[in-house]
Amino acid sequence: MRTYDRQFIGGDWVASTGAQAIDVISPSTEQVIGRAPEATADDVDRAVLAARTAFDEGEWPRLTPSRRAEYLTALARAYEPHVSEMATLVTEEMGCPISYSHIGQAYVGVMIIDSGVKLAAGYAWEELRRGDIADTVVRRMPVGVVAAIVPWNMPQLGALTKMVPALLAGCTVVLKPAAETPVDALRLAEIIEEVGFPTGVVNIVTGGRAVGEHLIRHPDVDKVTFTGSSETGRHIASVCGEQLKRVSLELGGKSAAIVLDDADVAAMTEGLRLAAFANSGQACVAQTRILASRNNYADIVDAVAGLASRLRVGDPLDPQTEIGPLASRRQQQRVEKYIALGQEEGARLVVGGSGMPGGLETGWYVRPTVFADVDNRMRIAQEEIFGPVLSIIPYDDVDDAVRIANDSRYGLAGTVWTSDATRGMDIARQIRTGSIGVNQYMPDFAAPLGGWKDSGIGREGGIEGIDQYVELQSLLPGQPI
Repeated sequence: MRTYDRQFIGGDWVASTGAQAIDVISPSTEQVIGRAPEATADDVDRAVLAARTAFDEGEWPRLTPSRRAEYLTALARAYEPHVSEMATLVTEEMGCPISYSHIGQAYVGVMIIDSGVKLAAGYAWEELRRGDIADTVVRRMPVGVVAAIVPWNMPQLGALTKMVPALLAGCTVVLKPAAETPVDALRLAEIIEEVGFPTGVVNIVTGGRAVGEHLIRHPDVDKVTFTGSSETGRHIASVCGEQLKRVSLELGGKSAAIVLDDADVAAMTEGLRLAAFANSGQACVAQTRILASRNNYADIVDAVAGLASRLRVGDPLDPQTEIGPLASRRQQQRVEKYIALGQEEGARLVVGGSGMPGGLETGWYVRPTVFADVDNRMRIAQEEIFGPVLSIIPYDDVDDAVRIANDSRYGLAGTVWTSDATRGMDIARQIRTGSIGVNQYMPDFAAPLGGWKDSGIGREGGIEGIDQYVELQSLLPGQPI
């Protein structure tokens, strides 16, 4: 059990002004495995003040970009020895299978930092633009104090995809992790402390919705970046709109995997192991709508159902486990309700369904579930379930498949499966989604990731990720340069 009784504010470990604590419950054993302080409004105020002072009066935004990059490089090297520890910690907190946690929850942090440093080296922090009336120097300056609110499903990735570009841009940060996963964030704070960032540049407060609400409304916060549900994202956008505060949102998804008649079914099925079921289906980019031609619909249903039935469900700390428990009892109950709803709507349950997987007596597990004969208008096809539940939807021809894929309030990710990669790219270009892969879904950190429609505003990754944390300034020289 890992217990923290202080929060990381102003470069120091500070006791909360309140007495409440957050118990972190193991999703597999349902026992308390960690504890963190529940921040108060006063704690948030102190964290924002520390970040504000560091930005307004400190050295961080005034350092050269290359000097800031040196701090981030040091953070990556300090993080590397703790990858296995961090993977285990996240698995214990939220149930992600350890086989995925090593890369997807922990080592990904090192990759994000190293990628960000490389991108920042070629970023146009200042450029000269020749004009017809006058030349202009365009500067990209840090937006200010950033409130970063991250989700429980990918806590380290969520934290670092926000912190790294913000810090490289010269911003200061107040990070609030999800209430389900506060301990790994405070462990990250210890690594940050080891590197020795200037006082107040990074601050981490833990707590629930009230803490997040106070943080996003704080008048000294210049920018909010949030990953989570579309419903919460709308609320945050409305608050930021009232204050004319900068905001970026990485929200939900209901991504479509279009399987063409010429697809290699075995390769497609194996690809879905990660694209649809990674992190037990708790991923905003999960391919949860499988679009199959009526010409080979039965074969696709059998193949996908076969994959789901072979997935090993169990102890998330067992390296052989592919599907762990969901992160909370609330999430387990939500997914179970959608499984019942799918049956009520008339979809055909092919594999899985309600109830605990065999051999398991404790934990917030859901059996990998596949529905067939799904109409895209059904709620299980339109609403984000966030669990190991797939809907297989028939289509008549390619135009119909494109129409169905685009018939969603989300637009985050997607795939096209075909033996003709050129044709696959042509179809991919017709899908209104932020990212889409042909015969795979493995985005690179050099590319922007984000969504259209209800999937969000802004991008993470690539130089576009840094763009989210800068303001533009045009300098008008008094004489030619």
